[in-house]
Amino acid sequence: MSTAYVVVTVLAAAMTGFSAVSVFLRAKWVVQPMAGYGVPLSWLPWLGTAKAAGAAGLLIGLFLPVIGVVAGIGLVLYFAGAVVTVLRARWYSHIPFPLVYAAPVIGALALGFSA
Repeated sequence: MSTAYVVVTVLAAAMTGFSAVSVFLRAKWVVQPMAGYGVPLSWLPWLGTAKAAGAAGLLIGLFLPVIGVVAGIGLVLYFAGAVVTVLRARWYSHIPFPLVYAAPVIGALALGFSA
């Protein structure tokens, strides 16, 4: 297990965890765009739970790699869905936001597979 893998994985988990907490707290800068994309507010607890589980799974994956891989794949799919949601809403200037969160997850997966 390389230092780079650990650092990128912890960063990915921290960013995803921060995003989950922001959803749970219904931060205005999260809720308003999601409503604009057409995401029902009733979905927020489920979306926050998915992110929180993914963040926890990435950290557990440092000790049980299969859990980290499953969590990473789940988060990549989650953020891909977020990109599709933004595209469907035609808010093209918001496309980078889910990609910023997906990038370290993809990096963690890549580093994990290269080890």
